[in-house]
Amino acid sequence: MLSLAWSKTNITTDESALLVFKSSITSDPYNFLANWTVSSSSSLCDWAGITCNVGHGRVHSLNLSDMGLIGTISPHLGNLSFLVELDLSYNNFYGHLPKELVQLHRLKLLNLSFNEFDGVVPTTIGGLHALQHLSLRNNSLSGIIPLSVSNLSRLETLDWNFNFIEGTIPAEIGKLKNLKILRIAYNKLSGIIPHAIFNLSSLELLSWQHFIRRVKLYEV
Repeated sequence: MLSLAWSKTNITTDESALLVFKSSITSDPYNFLANWTVSSSSSLCDWAGITCNVGHGRVHSLNLSDMGLIGTISPHLGNLSFLVELDLSYNNFYGHLPKELVQLHRLKLLNLSFNEFDGVVPTTIGGLHALQHLSLRNNSLSGIIPLSVSNLSRLETLDWNFNFIEGTIPAEIGKLKNLKILRIAYNKLSGIIPHAIFNLSSLELLSWQHFIRRVKLYEV
């Protein structure tokens, strides 16, 4: 009985987080989220874009890609403690990335590409230790590349193309031994590309062209 009560409480936490997130969406032109309502006859696992884990019934994936949505990311998404995949790409989300996303300790995929996010990439992003794929491309993000990115030891894809990231490329990126794809082109980076990047033995694709002209290959 206690186990059932605990499970129900945590599912309610997921439900509440999603409904607050829905309230931060100002436009849903195709009514994709029309069934995001509390009902005794249906489960949140039936809501559009939601996939739940078969074992414990918690929200496993939130995929709202290419739905024409306009709004901001509610900090309450950080309460989806069993979330593994978050894909909001190809929409019109805007505003800053909430630091509460770092609470998603099980997150393996974070795709926020092709939106209108601005502000800096939170330094707390290095706390997403399970992250394997991170795409923030085609936004308006600024600031520097946080050194905490080096803590993402499982990262395989890092795609920040087409933003306004500035400063230098930190040598700490060379610590990402599982990195296969690195895209940081079309930004405002400057300085020297660190030699450490060339020590990434798993790297298959590297895109760094079209920085401002001050960027150049490492010097011996």
